[in-house]
Amino acid sequence: MTEYSSRNPPPSNRQLLILAAIFGGLILVAFMLLSWLINIAIGWIPVGFEQKIGRLVVPVYEQQAYDSITQTQLNQRLDELESYLDNSVHQQRDYRVLYIPQDTVNAIALPGDVIVVYQGLLAQIQSDNELTMILGHELGHFDHRDHLRKLGKVLLVKIAIASFLGDTSTLELLLADGITLITNAHYSQSQEIAADRFGLDLLSETYGHVAGATDFFQRLSQQKPRNIAFFATHPDPKKRIKVLETLIEERNYVKKARSRFSIEIVSPN
Repeated sequence: MTEYSSRNPPPSNRQLLILAAIFGGLILVAFMLLSWLINIAIGWIPVGFEQKIGRLVVPVYEQQAYDSITQTQLNQRLDELESYLDNSVHQQRDYRVLYIPQDTVNAIALPGDVIVVYQGLLAQIQSDNELTMILGHELGHFDHRDHLRKLGKVLLVKIAIASFLGDTSTLELLLADGITLITNAHYSQSQEIAADRFGLDLLSETYGHVAGATDFFQRLSQQKPRNIAFFATHPDPKKRIKVLETLIEERNYVKKARSRFSIEIVSPN
């Protein structure tokens, strides 16, 4: 049996719990501080480095994309929207759309200035105004660098270190994780609201009004989430509608006639 000196009694359960709480608290504070510092650092990452990350991820989606009249028209629409972007960061970018002829209802912002639009999403749209709102939303994620944050802070740091050291084998191992994170991860509610605000402002700049801003979300809120990845990667459409309607009222935006949906949807079959 172990004997303890009266001057050094064994620690009580209470003392152990206190020490564990202090240790856990220090770890939490350190993690929060690191997260805060990385969030700031992401804002300073050069666009050129971000585009290098895109070269690792984008080819996977390029293999699924369908070079067609649909993709051409989507890129023409995106080029039109770019003319309303005056941020100097946007001027360093070369935005383009990849059209993927799958039934998935979703759109994704990828590092490397690429917006992925699925055929299933286009099939849900009924006006050019809706499409402008969706593309504007994705451009908002680029403006706020949300797509980089979605990669995950740890993954981003690993990619940066591997790129600096020229360790291509490490980059290849990280690629699969990066694609999974980009496809399945959620943006925070604040990030989604900020991107919606950006899209709403761009919609107003484009048409002089914001008709169609909530139409896509209204239609989506009435459907079951079958094969709709949008439900998995975006907040509840009803909440987004409420926030958008509040923003429209606060900014005194008006609603006028919607423009006919002019994108020709084609598929390989």
